[in-house]
Amino acid sequence: MKMPDNAKRRKRILLVASSISVLLIIFILLYARFVFPPTPLPIPEGERRMDEFGTLQIYPTVPGGREWFINMQDPFDDEIVNFNSDIALEKQSDDSWRVNSSEVRMRVGTLSGQEEWKNVEMTGYVKMISTTLTTESSESPNQEEGSEDGDSLDPHLTWRARGGRHNDMVPCEGTALNGGLYLDGKVSWKKEIWHTGGYSDARGVSEIPSSFINKWIGWKTVMYNLEDDSSVKMESYLDINANNRWEKVSDVTDNGKWYADTSDEEFYSADCGKEKDYIITNSGPTATFRADNLIFDFKNLSIREIKAP
Repeated sequence: MKMPDNAKRRKRILLVASSISVLLIIFILLYARFVFPPTPLPIPEGERRMDEFGTLQIYPTVPGGREWFINMQDPFDDEIVNFNSDIALEKQSDDSWRVNSSEVRMRVGTLSGQEEWKNVEMTGYVKMISTTLTTESSESPNQEEGSEDGDSLDPHLTWRARGGRHNDMVPCEGTALNGGLYLDGKVSWKKEIWHTGGYSDARGVSEIPSSFINKWIGWKTVMYNLEDDSSVKMESYLDINANNRWEKVSDVTDNGKWYADTSDEEFYSADCGKEKDYIITNSGPTATFRADNLIFDFKNLSIREIKAP
């Protein structure tokens, strides 16, 4: 049956209108990205410093504070670094290291007599290659980690601090502020009041209009206390073109009312003595570079105890 002329005309109008709408959306995104200036960095340009890898510091190291830099010659050769036991690293031609595992836990600990990690800036460069072939956990329940309310099925990096062991045998040690960077271009923050029934929802969620796949990017997670240790600020930064030009992409302040995203029955079953909106202002002996279901390269990882603004 032949389509009437007026129906054809309406169809053409709809197609043109749809095309114009798509182009308009693309234009708005590009305009917002490139015309509006990015959020200025906290430190004035003349006062900025580089770390030993030549990476820009967002905040200075506190006088006498701890600094840790990965051993790029052999990441395993470090007395305070612990990987989950089945991890293998493959050296790349550019001297970076590749990991292909559904679960990666690189824990940077604290020796006796050292200050624990608290107000920190965690930094590194990564190149996300692809998802892993399997999303099954390789660790038993009495070992490290576990799931993040199903979130760990999405390929992503999590850089976190302010806790100890994330272990089902000692659930109350598993506090953390978690900065997340996802393969699909999303960034966010979550907190974990205990392992694993104390996770909150995601805050500070941003969508980055640029692909992360097969390109080097810089990533920073920053956390520091405010108001005499009564609240905590979390910030995320990206160096999207790996040229040491950092831009803040997410920030969250927790001063209460950010609750664990579980039922009261589950949350209080661990008997950790914490409220459901507990603010993680405490320090912790372990800071962790974590990855789930992701093949990626990494280099120039560091953690510094920073001077809070």
